Amino acid sequence: MGTAEETDGQETPWGEVTPEAARRLLVAAVEAFAERGYHATTTRDIAGRAGMSPAALYIHYKTKEELLHRISRIGHDRALSLLEAAADGDGAAPDRLAVAVRAFVHWHAERFATARVVQYELDALSDEHRAEIIELRRRTDAVMRRIIKDGVDTGEFDVPDVPGTALAVLSLCIDVSRWFNAQGSRTPEEVGALYADLVLRMVGAPK
Repeated sequence: MGTAEETDGQETPWGEVTPEAARRLLVAAVEAFAERGYHATTTRDIAGRAGMSPAALYIHYKTKEELLHRISRIGHDRALSLLEAAADGDGAAPDRLAVAVRAFVHWHAERFATARVVQYELDALSDEHRAEIIELRRRTDAVMRRIIKDGVDTGEFDVPDVPGTALAVLSLCIDVSRWFNAQGSRTPEEVGALYADLVLRMVGAPK
């Protein structure tokens, strides 16, 4: 079983979270939520993993839910930025779709512990925070729809249902975080390349 210490290209995991104690607590929360689930994890569990007292946690996060929201917000922002960069890049629609899928799958595989929490603990958020994350998901869906529609408009994709296909592609990519094993036979790069090829076949892109 992997941990949340994958760096995602950063020297320090979750380096944008400061001060250092807050970052350590967030890393510990990701690990605990991914292994045990949000509801089965206590603030004492999180603090213990971070090498702190339970009281120290409340200095940086008012509630366990606030920790989950911070993780979910950062994770969704990162995933969305990967898709936006691909959608706004150079090249024809098949090239941009392949780049988008490779990047999105790679993130969900390399950061599988984080992605499990980000993608599968939505219902544990407060109504306000859930609405915020759902909006980010809508934006993610809109980016994928845009790439696919571009290909349909140019005749490069054969897709009768753009919204349904975009949802299927995103679901396929996101599910990688559920089964990916860092000790498995495939690397995040290999899974990303495989899924990019599968998705291009799904949309009928020319070979």
